[in-house]
Amino acid sequence: MSSTPIRTDADDERKWRDRLTPEQYRVLREHGTERPGASPLNYEKRDGLFHCAACNKPLFRSDTKYESGSGWPSFFAPIEGAVETQEDRSLFMRRIEVHCAQCKGHLGHLFPDGPQPTGERYCMNGVSLDFVPAGG
Repeated sequence: MSSTPIRTDADDERKWRDRLTPEQYRVLREHGTERPGASPLNYEKRDGLFHCAACNKPLFRSDTKYESGSGWPSFFAPIEGAVETQEDRSLFMRRIEVHCAQCKGHLGHLFPDGPQPTGERYCMNGVSLDFVPAGG
């Protein structure tokens, strides 16, 4: 887990604003959170991969997704090396932030209350993800 804040320059941020929708930018680049229950990915049950909506890096396999009851797409494990974490002390609490290992976009948070085999819950903002069905 890294404790170093993610920094980018103004030119990078202009490129992200051009590439992402306003809601994606708010979540991925400004560490926002979408409303619980807002993402259609909560109901996605097909085989496939969940990619970073900013840079298209594969992050989670569909066989690690489960219904957490939280209102956000949840996974018990990422693809190895796909995500990074750092401590988040915003909102007067201590949480573990999850971001894309490639573009550093904010994805959501990691909690220690998930199912086995990991006991972890990667609680992701659906707007941070794109689903790619198996085979295409």
